[in-house]
Amino acid sequence: MSTNITGKLEGKVALVTGGSRGIGAAIAKRLGADGAAVALTYSASPGKADEVVRSIEAAGGKALAILADAADTAAVRRAVAKTIERFGGIDILVNNAALMAEVTPLGGLTTIPLDVWHRTIAVNLTGPLLCVRAVLPYLKEKGYGKIVNQSSGGAFMPSHHYGVSKLGLVSMTISLAHELAPFGIRVNAIAPGSVLTDAGHRAGSDEYRAWIQATVPFPTAPPEDLVGGLIYLTSAASDWVTGHTLNIDGGWISRT
Repeated sequence: MSTNITGKLEGKVALVTGGSRGIGAAIAKRLGADGAAVALTYSASPGKADEVVRSIEAAGGKALAILADAADTAAVRRAVAKTIERFGGIDILVNNAALMAEVTPLGGLTTIPLDVWHRTIAVNLTGPLLCVRAVLPYLKEKGYGKIVNQSSGGAFMPSHHYGVSKLGLVSMTISLAHELAPFGIRVNAIAPGSVLTDAGHRAGSDEYRAWIQATVPFPTAPPEDLVGGLIYLTSAASDWVTGHTLNIDGGWISRT
């Protein structure tokens, strides 16, 4: 095996939703580099998903890309089944798939088309719950597991329907942490600030980016700057941590 593998998660199996681009791709690659076998889902851009798989395999890891809409119950169940069929189990779920750039420029709560509202909630909030339900029987059987939900700094500021969905995910994280603790399952969340991805760029106006530059101590960062916290929350180092939202945001949460 490649010396690039650190072994922190050796023998673990991780499922990362929305793992073909941006933050999800950085997460998938780092999990693979730390020894986990990684299944990543994607709903578009199969070429990019394959690139992530090749990158993980080139570093000596194991990876699988699966086409699946995170808001589709049947698709989520198939993705979990394929993960277990290929890698023999599942230990880690990272609920990363979300809509942001596709929905954030479309108005406030009183004017947003209801079809956009429903799709935002379906992907950003219902989707993570569907994934948790799908992996739960396998994590219960092990008596141990790590679930990390990708929230957002937008949960803690006026961000319309996107912020509602991400703040809901913080609340879901707390509720699941209590509900699943008897089964040895830890549930936490990460709330990123302004991350340098294509989706992040498309989601904000020039005025918004100027506001970030003026008010946040460390305004932006590449997605790779999130993975240290992610590895902490998926490894044994965080076994006494659950129900927590880790702000990795360059000081975004302290802006007021």
